[in-house]
Amino acid sequence: MAVETRARVTKGKAKGIDACADDRGIIRAAAMDQRGSLMRQIGQQGGQATPASLTEFKTAVTKALTPYASAILMDPEYGLPALRERAPGTGVLLAYEKSGYDADPENRMPDVLDHWTVRRLVEAGADAIKVLVYYDPFDDKDLTDRKDCVLERIGAECAAADVPLFVEPLAYKKGLDERGLDFAKAKPEAVKAYMAKLSEPRFRIDVLKVEVPVNMAFVQGARANTTGQVAHTKAEALRHFKEAADAATKPFIYLSAGVSDDVFRESLEWAGESGARPSGVLCGRATWLEGLPVYAKQGRAAFDAWLHDKGVRNIQMLNEVLDRVAQPWWTVYGGRAAVSA
Repeated sequence: MAVETRARVTKGKAKGIDACADDRGIIRAAAMDQRGSLMRQIGQQGGQATPASLTEFKTAVTKALTPYASAILMDPEYGLPALRERAPGTGVLLAYEKSGYDADPENRMPDVLDHWTVRRLVEAGADAIKVLVYYDPFDDKDLTDRKDCVLERIGAECAAADVPLFVEPLAYKKGLDERGLDFAKAKPEAVKAYMAKLSEPRFRIDVLKVEVPVNMAFVQGARANTTGQVAHTKAEALRHFKEAADAATKPFIYLSAGVSDDVFRESLEWAGESGARPSGVLCGRATWLEGLPVYAKQGRAAFDAWLHDKGVRNIQMLNEVLDRVAQPWWTVYGGRAAVSA
């Protein structure tokens, strides 16, 4: 008797993912769940570093960009009022994790919000749940196992509510600067390993929200490489893109990880050239970060004008790249008919 090896998804979870995707099954989501770091940046740029300013910023981004996005990722701490301004038909992902890792900077253990559960997030309007975890697949086994246990518990909680789980693993290595050359050399294998590991059925993860497997700032020939330092040739980078994609047995989408919109689009173009097929993106700072000083120094009206000009152009250009390189989220589940069966 043959063993079924293809990933499967329940009807309830499929409905939630569909809510976050367009009619073609491509997830074109905007990320607006930044909290403490964004509040600090507003203050550093000359604005008011207050919860009210943070909510206003989130509201402006939501109102301007969701007409061009299939979903918005938001936090329940400061962002729920902003959701009232989203375009009709826009799906909602809500973040479940606490912001930052100040409580355990050495091990970066994930922790969920104190006053929230998956059920409460769904009641607040979530079509899907998102969790971020700092993950080094080659770290101490005890630490990695503790993180795995946290993810398994969250996966079980989402399964009980029949709501899709999006997990965002971020590679890191103790003692290395994630922005540096040494980490850039180590990053591809870490991304490949976590994409394979977190695709395992035990985690009940439905969509992986992942980094591109290379730091484009250290790839030979990339527009982002302005220093001349090289961790990978273009051929090596393309191989890493494809091998990381092949390691996943769940749909995956790319996150922008704070790079500029130009660098992120180049990353997606290289993914497509390699044969990697993401099912979309969850893009935040690449779309709106350049407008943050406008908000901080000139206020909401000036920021609205920037968003409707440059912000909209950023997301439209990103959508054009996705049209060329992305595949429907249901592809790895056997197609639309298999998901609907």
